Amino acid sequence: MEIELHQIDAFTDRVFAGNPAAVCPLDCWPEDDVLAAIAAENNLSETAFLVPETGGDVDFQLRWFTPTVEVDLCGHATLASGHYLLTGPCADRAAVTFRTRSGVLSVTRDADRLAMDFPAYAVVEVAPPAGLAAALGVPPTAVFQAPAEAENGRYIALFEDAETVRALTPDLAALRQIGPISVCVTAAGAGEVDFVSRYFAPNHGVDEDPVTGSNHSLLAPFWGVRLGKASLNARQVSARGGALTCRLAGERVIIGGQAVTYLRGTITIKGSARVS
Repeated sequence: MEIELHQIDAFTDRVFAGNPAAVCPLDCWPEDDVLAAIAAENNLSETAFLVPETGGDVDFQLRWFTPTVEVDLCGHATLASGHYLLTGPCADRAAVTFRTRSGVLSVTRDADRLAMDFPAYAVVEVAPPAGLAAALGVPPTAVFQAPAEAENGRYIALFEDAETVRALTPDLAALRQIGPISVCVTAAGAGEVDFVSRYFAPNHGVDEDPVTGSNHSLLAPFWGVRLGKASLNARQVSARGGALTCRLAGERVIIGGQAVTYLRGTITIKGSARVS
């Protein structure tokens, strides 16, 4: 079995920045353990797998795997998938659509960037899980939880300012001990950036995700209400960093960004790998 692999840096206009994702186009689905093994071998925060859907109302089926688990929603690997398709096999189209665990998603050309149509989720303020403040190293001013449909093990920790978010050095071992959670830390931005964030998910095989598009399904409504804005500029202030635009559209959020291809290759799997 030979599978194409395209490694794409998402939410950036240059290589070696943004969030790298692997995109693997397939003709049909192999067994899940094959997908999981490829994602573990790639050892990127996400590997996206695409299979064409024939006779349906969408173009492709799309699934996302971290090195350890399959996830319900991933932004940067969706952007990377759209970039691969719209600069390659679907270069004559204005948009592509995907059937996913989180419903139908689309990636559309938008001037010099791509725009993703994602669900918008409201978060609820909660008491922080025991040990969270100690694990982060600085107590947040408030903690919010995502709804079940957006993986309710995901928390949003609000901080006073962007510099605090940039300087955080969380105890990842302590975060693992809390349980199957992940935490997005955020604060208001300054100048042209409306808000900043970082994301830690050591229980999902990702110590710190460089740029997390799916978090902006939560962050855009969160900051839109607080800032009284429907269009926002965001930056994820990880070491690699990434830039996103967000536009609230009712129960949806349009998340925009750029992407660049870093690598094209072929995965070769010897022996048998069952397909369905």
